[in-house]
Amino acid sequence: MIPEGRGSGRGWRAALATLAFAVTALVIYALFSSGFGRIPRPVEEPPEPVAVVTPTPATKGASVAGRISTSEAGLAVVSDDFWLAYLPGGLERIGGGVIESEPGVEAGWARFGSAGRFVEAQVEHGSVAADWQSYRARITVLDARATTVRGKPAVVGRHPDGGRVIAWLERVGTGAWIRVSESLGKELVAVAASVQAPVGD
Repeated sequence: MIPEGRGSGRGWRAALATLAFAVTALVIYALFSSGFGRIPRPVEEPPEPVAVVTPTPATKGASVAGRISTSEAGLAVVSDDFWLAYLPGGLERIGGGVIESEPGVEAGWARFGSAGRFVEAQVEHGSVAADWQSYRARITVLDARATTVRGKPAVVGRHPDGGRVIAWLERVGTGAWIRVSESLGKELVAVAASVQAPVGD
């Protein structure tokens, strides 16, 4: 014969064990959820927003002077399919347009400046830029040394009229050069590296 109360003691012990298990699981879950014991990650500041602007295509041969200013978009348009994504601060467009030089050659130029500082850029399309050798012979660069612009053949040195200049073959049929004042000499390569010249259809 089983004494009374013996089975009820087991029931209470089972209930207490279940409760203890649930409390233990809850405590463990709370510890892991809180991040206790984890190495704190350094706080990363979000990057500053960058304005991305796509220049609208202009009519073929039309001047783009004033169509996009450097203060609006951070873009400096030289011609319909050639623009700079970087200019040193404080420069405003002070000249530019289409150059009509010789038959079969399309060229555009732009000048950005402020007191004692300037960036001037020119791009030429056509037979004058059929290859690097022919385009290189067209550009006068003093104290020239070979270099590259985004992997393309280039030459850098002094401009005959003062300042520093870099010239390169953007692609077959397109050559370009950028000239800066002596005060912006250290910015020359950065300006050239920022060129955006998408290949046409």
